[in-house]
Amino acid sequence: MNTIFKNGRIYQGEGRWTDTLYIKDGLISQPFDGKDTEIIDLGGKTVIPGLIDSHLHMFNTGVSLRSVRLHGVTSVAECIRLGREYIEKNRPTPGAVILGRGWNDDYFTDERRMLNRHDLDKLSTEYPVIYTRACGHALVANTRAIEMAGVTASTPQPEGGRFELDGDGQPNGIFKEHAMELITRLNDQPDVRETEEILYAAMLHAAENGITSVQTNDMNEKNFSTVWQAYENLKKEGRAMTRAYQQCHFSTPEGYEAFIKKGFKTGFGDDMNKIGSLKLLMDGSLGARTALMTEDYADAPGTRGIRCVTESDLDAFMKISAENGMQVAIHAIGDKAIDIVLSAYEKVLPKGENPLRWGIVHCQITDDGLIERFKKGDIHPMVQPIFIHYDMHITADRVGQKLASTSYAFGKMDRLGLHVSYGTDSPVEDLNAMHNIYCAVTRRDLEGRPDGGWMPDEAVSVERAIHNYTVEGAYNSFEENKKGLLMPGYMADLAVLDKNIFTVPPEEIKDIKVDMTMVGGRVVFKR
Repeated sequence: MNTIFKNGRIYQGEGRWTDTLYIKDGLISQPFDGKDTEIIDLGGKTVIPGLIDSHLHMFNTGVSLRSVRLHGVTSVAECIRLGREYIEKNRPTPGAVILGRGWNDDYFTDERRMLNRHDLDKLSTEYPVIYTRACGHALVANTRAIEMAGVTASTPQPEGGRFELDGDGQPNGIFKEHAMELITRLNDQPDVRETEEILYAAMLHAAENGITSVQTNDMNEKNFSTVWQAYENLKKEGRAMTRAYQQCHFSTPEGYEAFIKKGFKTGFGDDMNKIGSLKLLMDGSLGARTALMTEDYADAPGTRGIRCVTESDLDAFMKISAENGMQVAIHAIGDKAIDIVLSAYEKVLPKGENPLRWGIVHCQITDDGLIERFKKGDIHPMVQPIFIHYDMHITADRVGQKLASTSYAFGKMDRLGLHVSYGTDSPVEDLNAMHNIYCAVTRRDLEGRPDGGWMPDEAVSVERAIHNYTVEGAYNSFEENKKGLLMPGYMADLAVLDKNIFTVPPEEIKDIKVDMTMVGGRVVFKR
């Protein structure tokens, strides 16, 4: 079915507008007559190109939607109550692992501390319970889960991670970075059919938020065959609603090489499901104080975070990537982690050139010198403006006012002409793109604080925010000539909004809803 949108405010990208849009065979078309065509009267509503999330976790988003949902919870007691309610409602089979996601101890008002096993023991001593922190870089497990995982006081601390101990020397339930794997191995890897359903739930959520493409970190050396097949099945069954560009995580260079030898390289696949970049994690998160810093945390002397990839492994990963034409995207939040990644890139890439479009995910704690190195190497930042909703309230405490004043410098990145793309890191944050754009434009949290914005010089215009969410997202996946704009020949991926994002007061952007989402000329969501 071909479609003509009429009577709209249609933003084609890069300052171009039209009131009528023609869609034929899944692409934006030149004008044609309305024969055998659905004509949709927009009634003056605003249309923007489909949004491209440049970094998230679709599989984990789907899992989160089916777990104990803890985002925004403000007390230890509420975390316990919600878990009890989940068990009461769902009646899991005996021994089933109870998963929760989204708690943040900085929001707790009853006890300002991280959860521990004793808290989750109040939830259940029968079921193993695993609650992952909002950042995804720490979790807490109850005693039952710790026992089933076989972790004891004598278990060696893993490289690139740690678990904490009680005063009596026993594990207290808190596991960070690679130590989380000691507990998460309790989760059975779902089969292809179950993986499909988890991804489908995430795609539904993406569609209702106007997200038409994702650059998603779901695949690793253990599950890549299952996850790839699940995406392929959804496509063949006609159920895929989101274009996926796979960011593939590996723990060892050997596993990465084996993956490449199977034919999985950047660009392999099609417009609905394609291999993208190697994904590595250099450090942890600011909230959990595992982001790797050059100096001690201001509020935790003696702590500088956790390095998650050794220098020798990092160099090996870069060499393999360069030799095989693989794109690279590395998670780095702390200033030291970013410095390490930039240095690794500078060893391999031609001076001032980045033909494989290597990038850094998050890029939060920076100084001016680090950002200049992005410019000199043409390195691509993949940032999450929504992070400032929370981080603005802790950054100075964590890293000191001086370093905080040069961090989250999204405006400066744009002014330097970097290829900046936007994402949410879902399920760390919700897939709500309007919240993301609002934070980029206003530099305020979702409650409207502070007046005038946090470091307002780093704010961007609505047009620039949408550009980064569309054109730059497409550039990041080598698809800038086929999506990100609503111009003839481009994919008919778009979102219809209930308000004009370009003219509403900036503080109202966060409340805008998506009325319709279209992928390849097919309506995948309608409110």
